Amino acid sequence: MAYLKSLLLLVTLTIFSFSNLFAQSDEPLTDEMTNLLKNESFNVSLLLQSRANFSFENDDFNGGRSFGFGNGLLIMHGDLDNNFNYFFQMDFSRDFSLLDINVGYEFAEEFEIVAGIQKPDIALDLQPNPGATDVINRARLVGTLNNVREIGVSAKGDLGNFDYNLSMFNGQGFDRNNDGYFMYLAKLGYTADLGGSKSLYIGANGAINNTEDHAVGNTGITATDRLIYGAYATFDSDVWFGTFEFLETSFEEGSVANERITGMYATLGNKINDQNEVVGRWDHLSYDVTDSNSNRFVLGWNHFATSVITLQINALADFHEDGESFGLSGNFQFMF
Repeated sequence: MAYLKSLLLLVTLTIFSFSNLFAQSDEPLTDEMTNLLKNESFNVSLLLQSRANFSFENDDFNGGRSFGFGNGLLIMHGDLDNNFNYFFQMDFSRDFSLLDINVGYEFAEEFEIVAGIQKPDIALDLQPNPGATDVINRARLVGTLNNVREIGVSAKGDLGNFDYNLSMFNGQGFDRNNDGYFMYLAKLGYTADLGGSKSLYIGANGAINNTEDHAVGNTGITATDRLIYGAYATFDSDVWFGTFEFLETSFEEGSVANERITGMYATLGNKINDQNEVVGRWDHLSYDVTDSNSNRFVLGWNHFATSVITLQINALADFHEDGESFGLSGNFQFMF
């Protein structure tokens, strides 16, 4: 508990000490980059992240005590003649740098086909660019219950306030090998305009992965005929924003039989002004058969120094069956 009080005090002092460190003003060099690299047919984006991690117990929690780097993304995308489009993304911080390679055709706003390597629309916190997440790291259900990329084809579109995604993937993540069985995914969302710059987005999704002995995210577990199902709601306004997401997977056959993995999180944030946000998150992850569970709490501050430079500081407290862990994380990034 003393560690938790120290974390709260340190984050509070940091916010008040540095919230006025940078002041946004005219950005002629950023405007020059935008004019050179962003247009409808060829749009280039970059994300460079420098990280620092600290664990109060000097263990491997939160990456231990170290400096490092996050994502190093290069993104190229655009719209082409006759309603075609493309999306290409590389992450140079990974051993396997290719993230997205896909080509699409938009028949209308209501119906678009995308084929190639892409994000599966199965976890809400997976969808944003990693430089635009509420806290430094995505919720732990991302990458635990699902692969962050899949190879296949998806159909998506907007129908008034509704949006949908229907997909068919190999179900093996980045692995291009397949055994003739597939993963099938469906997602439906609804956007409600609450007036006064307030909006609510709710959705539900589900998938079945029939691929034999496929990896269950990054858990080290393999499964066959696995179900994934979840729901979420996210709220946004000029001052407050928040999200709740539930995602669960279950399977009878695999390296751990009859396992059920549950992930959920709740985020609440306040936009103090145009340059500063404070965010709180509760992040739960549990396994039924292996009887492992943890609840992680994150308190964060996001400072938007310019339109392309952001500083994030997170304080973390994790409570699990073996005890408790505390840490700090910092992220200094350029996103264009």
